[in-house]
Amino acid sequence: MKIYDITPIGKPRMTQRDRWHKRPATAAYWAYKAQVRLLGITLPESGYHVTFVIPMPASWSKKKRAQHNGQPHQQKPDKDNLEKALLDAIFDDDSRIWDGRVTKRWGEKGQIIISETTSINTAGAPA
Repeated sequence: MKIYDITPIGKPRMTQRDRWHKRPATAAYWAYKAQVRLLGITLPESGYHVTFVIPMPASWSKKKRAQHNGQPHQQKPDKDNLEKALLDAIFDDDSRIWDGRVTKRWGEKGQIIISETTSINTAGAPA
């Protein structure tokens, strides 16, 4: 298991205009991609489990923070957009990725936790 101290963000909806007009959402996305590459985060083609730890807002009370710490994160950003942003940061072409699991949880600080799971061979039987 590898733990990276980085606040995950979801991939924003982008348009052609984003090439020259830098919106805050796209600027944060490009910075996130650069930080992922600097950290040297890698994923296998299959058999990974990525846990995105979403930081709790500073405005939450200590009681509310204690209740939510480690609990499932069931609001935006969507898990598919988090995974999409991570895969785009790691791979130039992520079409080779065919099997992976994603979880979102609340935490004190943003993290990406990557562990490898039992891989499945292409015939469908456990390897």
